[in-house]
Amino acid sequence: MLERHEIESFLTLAEELHFGRTAERLGVTTGRVSHVIKKLERQVGARLFERTSRVVRLTPIGRRLADDLRPHVSGMEEAFRRAVQAGRGVTGQLRVAFVGDATAPVLRKAVSLFSERYPDCEVRVSEAHLSGTRAGLLDGSIDVLIASFPFDGMANGPTLMREKRMLAVPLGHALADAESVSLEVLADHPVVQYPAVTSAAFKRDRTPDHTPSGKPVRKGPTGNTFSEMLSLVALGRGVLPVGELTREYSPRPDIVYVPIHDAPPIRRGPVWLEANTTARVREFVRAAADAHPQGP
Repeated sequence: MLERHEIESFLTLAEELHFGRTAERLGVTTGRVSHVIKKLERQVGARLFERTSRVVRLTPIGRRLADDLRPHVSGMEEAFRRAVQAGRGVTGQLRVAFVGDATAPVLRKAVSLFSERYPDCEVRVSEAHLSGTRAGLLDGSIDVLIASFPFDGMANGPTLMREKRMLAVPLGHALADAESVSLEVLADHPVVQYPAVTSAAFKRDRTPDHTPSGKPVRKGPTGNTFSEMLSLVALGRGVLPVGELTREYSPRPDIVYVPIHDAPPIRRGPVWLEANTTARVREFVRAAADAHPQGP
């Protein structure tokens, strides 16, 4: 059975490929690192590193061992972190962000119930812009984001609200007087695009490359913010599929919102980085679901 310090020494050297830097990171002497590695090599019965006066590199056996050990070590660290959080309870600070005013009622109920359950955990709420949502989740400045699904590369769910889809068209547009339209009309008009940093899965859902029947959809200009995208619609640069609440929260005299009768509803809810699934995040998601149940 390997000791933890042996695993730590091996994996650190496998990363640094330098005995001095490894010893510095571990707070031990280079002689200690060398002793541990030689002991491991005797146990394995083969060299784990090729060592010269100038170069340290993993052998094929050493590389295989490193690849096999890393996920187990990561899992143990995550298990210990969860145990520490459970022992301390849900305290500290939770940073929750939202995209669009339409999510405000859901957010208010979720924060209220979570704060009632965990008064020792401060919830800080902020508005996130389309261009910064993914970056905020990745750098940890946002713990939970209330946004539209799907959001690829992140944990999504549960669904907290649904809304029908509509097509935003400029006043006086050929479709402005229609009672409803089909998704197939997207093939006949350029569609305003979301920023490049927006979730790829989200863009495929909102501004697809093809209609349901397979007709190609022309890409219109890109907006950096949702308000800018609506302005591009008003200027006649393209049309834009949106949620029905846009009509309520973003009313404009120069835009008409036409129902789309054959599109699935838009779903919104919590989004977070899987690696950041702390006790605070889990309990906030649970409180949000309890405060506003919507089903699958």
